[in-house]
Amino acid sequence: MKIAVTSLENKKAGEVELNEAVFGLPVRADLLARMVNYQLAKRRAGTHKVKERGEVRGSTRKIKNQKGGGARHGSIRANIFRGGGVVHGPRVQDHSHDLPKKVRLLALKTALSAKAAEGKLVVLDNTEVKEPKTSALVKQLAALGWSSALVIDGASVNEGFARASRNIPCVDVLPQQGANVFDILRRDTLVLTKDAVEALEARLK
Repeated sequence: MKIAVTSLENKKAGEVELNEAVFGLPVRADLLARMVNYQLAKRRAGTHKVKERGEVRGSTRKIKNQKGGGARHGSIRANIFRGGGVVHGPRVQDHSHDLPKKVRLLALKTALSAKAAEGKLVVLDNTEVKEPKTSALVKQLAALGWSSALVIDGASVNEGFARASRNIPCVDVLPQQGANVFDILRRDTLVLTKDAVEALEARLK
């Protein structure tokens, strides 16, 4: 599969051959959904916690006598009282779950293939900018038609491009080792540099 290479100046910069084993797989929504759920579950802190009946502050004295009128409560820390413990509330827990490595790699290849199949995959020659200015980069991205984009660079992100794009909404920049399914799907356009294409094909084929 051949795809045209463009530059930040919106000029053609040749063509590049994409590996079908990485960019030409059939799109499987089930794989993508499993991977996104895996990522979102893994990033949850799981530090939500409420105080239960045994943890709230309060006297353990029996509120009223067993006989002689009044409900037979044993403790003021019961959940029905103001300031009492919470019943069945959230506890500290780990929300992450396992997903086989082969499934994770296949999901990443499927996400790349989905963008290629939709025509929303763009190959960029490089991310070098003349000056690291946000205003200049905004104009270049507008000319290219990238209002929502994920830019994946090579082993390291160009410092000037990263600085210029840092304050642009809906534009994310990652090195190739940070490529992931969730970030690819959450942006409309996927932009790969030629270095990123080579690195991803070497890693995933």
